Amino acid sequence: MQAMRFAVEEINNGSRPQPLLPGVKLGYQMYDICSVPASILATLDLLEQQNQSPSRPETEGDTDPHDDYSQRAVAVIGPDSSSKTFTPASLLGSYLIPQISYEATNEMLSNKFLYPSFLRTIPSDKNQVEAMIQLLIRFKWTWVALLGSDNAYGLKGMQSLSQQAPHHGICIAYQGVIPSLSDNTVQTMRNMVDSILKTKVNTIVVFSSKSKLSGFFPFVVERNVTGKVWIGTEDWSVATLISGISGINTIGTVLGVSIKYRAISGFEDFEKKVFEAAMRQKDTQEVSNGTVSPGNDCLQSTDLYSIARKNFSLEKYDVTSSFNVYKAVYAVAHALHQTLGCDFGECQRRRVHPWELLHWLKQVRFSLGNTSVHFDMNGDTHTEYDIVSWVWRGTEWSLRVVGSYSPDSIMLIVDDDQIEWHDTGHARPVPLSICSPPCPTGHKKLLTGQHSCCFDCQACPSNTFLNISEPTKCQPCLPEQWAPPSSDQCQNRTVLLLAWDAPLSIALLFFLATCLLMTISSAVILLLNLNTPVAKSAGGRTCLLMLAALTSAAMSSLCHFGQPSPLACILKQPLFIVSFTVCLACITVRALQVVCIFKFASKLPPAYDKWAKKHGPEFTIFLLSVTLLFMSVLREALNPPQPSQDLDFYKDSIVLECSNTLSPGAGLELAYVFLLSMLCFSFSYMGKDLPANYNEAKCVTFSLMVYMISWMSFFTLYLISRGPFTMAAHVFAILFSVLSFLGGYFLPKIYIIVVKPQMNTNAHFQNCIQMYTMSKQ
Repeated sequence: MQAMRFAVEEINNGSRPQPLLPGVKLGYQMYDICSVPASILATLDLLEQQNQSPSRPETEGDTDPHDDYSQRAVAVIGPDSSSKTFTPASLLGSYLIPQISYEATNEMLSNKFLYPSFLRTIPSDKNQVEAMIQLLIRFKWTWVALLGSDNAYGLKGMQSLSQQAPHHGICIAYQGVIPSLSDNTVQTMRNMVDSILKTKVNTIVVFSSKSKLSGFFPFVVERNVTGKVWIGTEDWSVATLISGISGINTIGTVLGVSIKYRAISGFEDFEKKVFEAAMRQKDTQEVSNGTVSPGNDCLQSTDLYSIARKNFSLEKYDVTSSFNVYKAVYAVAHALHQTLGCDFGECQRRRVHPWELLHWLKQVRFSLGNTSVHFDMNGDTHTEYDIVSWVWRGTEWSLRVVGSYSPDSIMLIVDDDQIEWHDTGHARPVPLSICSPPCPTGHKKLLTGQHSCCFDCQACPSNTFLNISEPTKCQPCLPEQWAPPSSDQCQNRTVLLLAWDAPLSIALLFFLATCLLMTISSAVILLLNLNTPVAKSAGGRTCLLMLAALTSAAMSSLCHFGQPSPLACILKQPLFIVSFTVCLACITVRALQVVCIFKFASKLPPAYDKWAKKHGPEFTIFLLSVTLLFMSVLREALNPPQPSQDLDFYKDSIVLECSNTLSPGAGLELAYVFLLSMLCFSFSYMGKDLPANYNEAKCVTFSLMVYMISWMSFFTLYLISRGPFTMAAHVFAILFSVLSFLGGYFLPKIYIIVVKPQMNTNAHFQNCIQMYTMSKQ
């Protein structure tokens, strides 16, 4: 009331350098709104005045200050609570009479469809709820109880907070409505305290008016509830009505949200003068009458100045509403300044309709000290909050500002060191208020009840990870990624291939170059000595075909280096296996010819002669080779190999290879080569007692043994490993197979041709044949 008087007098006296309303005086009419019916009656009285007919017609330019029109209110400031505001706001909104409340915080009043002319200089509870949510998030309190007073303020605030809490991972274990204290509600309040204790929460959010809460806290003290954290709203967290309850210093830590205090310059002196004037009037009446008239009871009981001065530093948050009223009066004055056209000295008009004032009121923007005053599209103002903490020194209570909250930026700042937890000083850590402890990294939550905050933990299996957005489900990694058990993210798999520049690859390439040099050198030597007995006994021109096949087989190893390509996958197996089959076929046919000449020519002379003269050896080699070639072409035509990624063999690696490596068709080809090898070994072994120049059993047996050991070793390794070393073993098996036949079959003959030419004569061969014939006889 005094803040409104102070603001009106300050504007009327033009104490500012630039008067807001030059030549215009503000008047006011005050109502004591002690209840909801009183606020409705006051509103109806105002509306009745609005509808009264003036004593004479209104004319433009009529400046008579005593015109009845000047008695009509153009704006309403108040009421002081949400419960008392709803009905007046609806009624005043019907006539578009501006209404500015200084304490009504209910969110519903922001609805311009229902309350088109309502504005306020105190923030909406929407902002207060956001501040409380941020405070819970800041200290990781996820298991809380929520209490609200049984009025519009508490019920709407509790509803809003309970709706928003789950979106931030906060679970409300218990909700209760605090009724007004009466004989009928005593047991209800005791049951509420017991329910809070049963939920085992350590943090209780209380969205209540101080009048309702003052009747509840004695039951908390009675039940000896200690060690809790209480989160309070701006209405009760700074109120001595609550802090003055006996024994309340034992309930735990109280953190509250409070409207940031702003002092009004000169207001304290104004209050002092009012008090002194009231005291002088009381003394005068007592001296003149000898007693105090009943009509002055209010003045007798009022000690406004001493109340304001007593512990003023502790009570400053209780007078926040004074500054809100001060802002409201100045907002109306600034809107009148625009409506009355007061920009050019004297105001141009003397009359204003409420709806005209409402238009300009929504657009006002001015500063009072360091405070900017304006209204958003919902008629709300955005004021920062203080975060306050109760401090006890024995039974002495004080408030300490420990942080702030800005609704515009949704930024909460809290200094933890300033909070004294549970009256034990600063050393105690932040109290926990959780249903279940957080799961370790990579563990999903298995809910154990209806609340998401109560759960057991289970480790995510390998190749899955826990996404923060879905803590109850382990999500699989992408095919190109992997994760060990208990992971919160996936890792890229290691790509396994035989890189060209790897040290092992460089060694194999040198090995390949050596093989190629040996095969080409051998082919050149045999070509230059093709008509010699040693070259003829080895197969003559067939030797060149064999060396060409071995060269082609060695070249197939190049398909195993680097990242597989479609062409490499198509050529890799057929190139080696067909080339090697040609070599095996040549050796097999050559061994068959030698055995037939020395052992079966006399028994089957017509058949052998016909076979030999009709190009039987060449046709046999061609048939054996073409059969395998047909099998390879058919296999690749039906199911062509493609570059593929083996994601199953290793959990943390990707094997780059070609598909169908172990397909049935490939197995059939290997079986064919194996049978041909056995046939080659059999014919060679049958000639183990032939003359030395024609006896190739030892050499062929050695070559086949090395060949088979190489491939058996590779396939064994392939079944247990797929890394670069296994790929290198594949190349090594190819080159070693080539070297085995080159060394076992051709090098002895090259040795004779180059080192012992005396053995490369017809006479030497004839002598060996004669000695073999004589030994048989």
